[in-house]
Amino acid sequence: MRALLASPLGFLIGISLGALGGGGSILAIPALVYAAGQAPKAATTTSLVLVAITAAVGIVPHWRAGRVRVAAGTAFGVVGVGGSLLGTRLNSSVNQDLLLLLFSGLMLIAAGAMWRRVRRAETGVSVASKRPAAETVSLTGTPDGIPMARARAISVVKVLVAGSFVGMLTGFFGVGGGFVIVPALVLALDFDMIQAAGTSLLVITINSVVALTSRLQGGSIEWRIVVPFVALSLLGVMAGNRLAGSKSPAVLQKWFAGLLVTVAVYTAVRSGIALG
Repeated sequence: MRALLASPLGFLIGISLGALGGGGSILAIPALVYAAGQAPKAATTTSLVLVAITAAVGIVPHWRAGRVRVAAGTAFGVVGVGGSLLGTRLNSSVNQDLLLLLFSGLMLIAAGAMWRRVRRAETGVSVASKRPAAETVSLTGTPDGIPMARARAISVVKVLVAGSFVGMLTGFFGVGGGFVIVPALVLALDFDMIQAAGTSLLVITINSVVALTSRLQGGSIEWRIVVPFVALSLLGVMAGNRLAGSKSPAVLQKWFAGLLVTVAVYTAVRSGIALG
């Protein structure tokens, strides 16, 4: 009954995934622990199921709209497989209250990254604005004067580092890592924000499935909690997709960043008291 009463929070998580291409999964852990009554480590497994299903469903409208770059997204996700497996192993050896305290720090980092992204967009400082639209890459180098081979090598390194980091976050915390994936795709592969948001759902799906497969070997899933959360998350994804086309992304991200800070402070206080 407690899980059923808490399941409307899944709708909020789905809205974020649909509207922002990620971020909502970071709310799943506090919702599952403090509202649904799960233990922190069990919540990370439930979160992976929730994230994998909602991201896989949420990617469909982005795919139809041509906002998903499959090859690049698949490569980014495959790069994170090793990190995902490592994160899953680390999760099993960490104190549960310490896990929540670390997670509260992750939420603050995510909120800060989201807020900075909005501020850069509002002031007109973006990756795209730094390069004239008409510029093309020559055979000998990039518009920035960097040799093409070196520029490609730098991009590959960025993808390897970012992909591995996202995979580890997924395995350790049970989150999708969209707040890292989207800027990584923009900075490393020159995606525009719309393509990055759509493609991030593909990366999230790959990382979540890999981490979940590893988790299933060590325990079971509490379906009585998963099912109502997933059902309402899917409704939230559809609502979020519509919201993305009717509301300013900057406004949505500001509100979501504020919500993350609030939940992070609450989680830090609760877990800090428990550790003490």
